Amino acid sequence: MPISPIWPAATAVNANGAIAFHGRTAESLLDEFGSPLYLIDTDEVSARAKHFVRAAAEAFNTSTTHVSFAGKAFLSKEIVRLVAEAGMFVDTCTMGEMRIALAAGVPGRRLVLHGNNKSDDEIALAIEQGFAKIVVDEPNEPERIAAIARKLGKRARVMLRVTVGVHAGGHEYISTAHEDQKFGVPLLAAGADAAVLDVLNNLTDVTPAASNARIGESHERELHYDVKYPYDLSHEEVPDTDKALAAAMEAIADGPSIAVLKTILANQDVLELVGAHSHIGSNIHDADAFIHAAKRMMLLRKTLWATDAYILPEIDLGGGYSVAYTDGEDSMDIDVELTRLAGSVSDTNRALGMPAPAISFEPGRYIVAPAGVTLYRVGTIKHVHLSDAKDSAGNPIGERVYVSVDGGMSDNIRPALYGADYTAHLANRTGSTETMLARVCGMHCESGDIVVHEVRLPADLKRGDILAVPVTGAYGRTMASNYNQALIPAVVAVSEQGAHVMLRRQTIDDLLDLDQS
Repeated sequence: MPISPIWPAATAVNANGAIAFHGRTAESLLDEFGSPLYLIDTDEVSARAKHFVRAAAEAFNTSTTHVSFAGKAFLSKEIVRLVAEAGMFVDTCTMGEMRIALAAGVPGRRLVLHGNNKSDDEIALAIEQGFAKIVVDEPNEPERIAAIARKLGKRARVMLRVTVGVHAGGHEYISTAHEDQKFGVPLLAAGADAAVLDVLNNLTDVTPAASNARIGESHERELHYDVKYPYDLSHEEVPDTDKALAAAMEAIADGPSIAVLKTILANQDVLELVGAHSHIGSNIHDADAFIHAAKRMMLLRKTLWATDAYILPEIDLGGGYSVAYTDGEDSMDIDVELTRLAGSVSDTNRALGMPAPAISFEPGRYIVAPAGVTLYRVGTIKHVHLSDAKDSAGNPIGERVYVSVDGGMSDNIRPALYGADYTAHLANRTGSTETMLARVCGMHCESGDIVVHEVRLPADLKRGDILAVPVTGAYGRTMASNYNQALIPAVVAVSEQGAHVMLRRQTIDDLLDLDQS
């Protein structure tokens, strides 16, 4: 029978209560490949990648769309090939990610380089390979990129990352559009009143300030008023809404982002300005925050046209599309929310009198997280009696059962780092109908070494049983460590074609080979 929707589509529970992936039981996979084990359903990865590319194109059906896979979520040569075959670019942010993507056979024109502290070598490789975009992250970076491009005798394609002041995401560490953080260049100057941007919520088709002209009674196009910088606000016929729009543009024109864009334009001999980029956070459930950010990005684009007569060809709205980690949790309906976003982008540009830009996205978690499952073997089971304790729902509890597994924070740091919630399921048999309140913990020397904070497991759970933790395809393997000199598990690809090792398991010899003393 099928299991719940948070698991890969080809996951099922057989008559014995064992979880199987494309027909392979969890126990048979651990017997063959060892424990703990990361599983990636590659058919699921392909399906989700194709779905996002198609949904973006259908939602923005009058614009060009680009979708880049955010390699930080999980990267291997096989994953790179799968998302590239689905029509995606690949977003990288380190030399390692760049080299893996290139080794997978993806040409530079399908690659993107991000990063708040790029090395000269990374920038040079991106220029040499003709990367589609190098995303500028700080005010001095354009001059660095320009100097490297001149030395190489090539022209670099660059895009500016803008912090738009729209905050989204579940945890401070994954909300990336507020000003007090390391990423990007602010849209507005420090101390500027962001309320000036509220005019974006009141735009209508098409304001004179947007078009700078109107159709008169003679149906001949004539200037409504002289255009100065950015508009002649003294004219008595300028409506209040247009004055507010002009004030918003003036605030952006005085901001740091426009200054950096001007620096890029001053180096057009070696820098091609291809657009602007915004990333507002992670695990966002609907389009509301994206809509607010997109409106601000469109006004930035309009402002650069007003100040420098340059139309940014592309606006990248970043990633952060949510998935459900536990049953009943929200996840973004991509088809519905991208359609909402497209409508808002279209309306805003029409009201601003601007042509539509190409629109880009950078999903990572959305593509790979639900395709991943981590398998563990159960070790120690400890019953801890409690007084004055409560469960997550606030109900009094007298006992919590600590179920230790043969992994932990070394293979999934997110519960310890973010307080992220997961669930677990007995994977090798049908358990008792009686359950116990359990906390699944790891084997490491930290009390915060938790895999699942709270889950009900069969009361007859025993040492040697297998637990499966779903939705671990993103930020598990890529953030894995050798804490306590634990070995990083293998990643095994499962599909209709069978199972094979994607990334091999670390060995003790690997650890010893690093030790040169």
